Amino acid sequence: MDKKKEFFRAVKFALFSASAGIIELAVFALLNELLGLPYWLCYLVALVASVLWNFTLNRKFTFQSANNVPKAMLQVALFYAVFTPLSTLLEHFLTEKLGWNEYLATGINMALNLTTEYLYDRFVVFRDSIDTNDLARKKQ
Repeated sequence: MDKKKEFFRAVKFALFSASAGIIELAVFALLNELLGLPYWLCYLVALVASVLWNFTLNRKFTFQSANNVPKAMLQVALFYAVFTPLSTLLEHFLTEKLGWNEYLATGINMALNLTTEYLYDRFVVFRDSIDTNDLARKKQ
């Protein structure tokens, strides 16, 4: 494994994830502040929007994977089938039980999401298909 390449892969993942975080915060703020929807619904819709954005960019540019998109999406959906309920419970506990600010709670979950999703994507979803798409082949 080329450590320099992996370092830049992680940096790229973090940058794309930051853009997904901006989308998540924007959607959350729109739903929470303008529409006044329940907190859990704002969080859930914002999370789904950011996941779709993040998956699309990281599959193509970070992991440069040519693997089966439906299979990879299913694997990511399985990750979120676990992460979403746990993070929703954490957000509920922090905001409703401890009285923390919604944006602080969301930021904590976003940091947890960044770390766990990178590891899951790198070592589960894309482990056998990294650098197999057209972009990766052009570099070779």
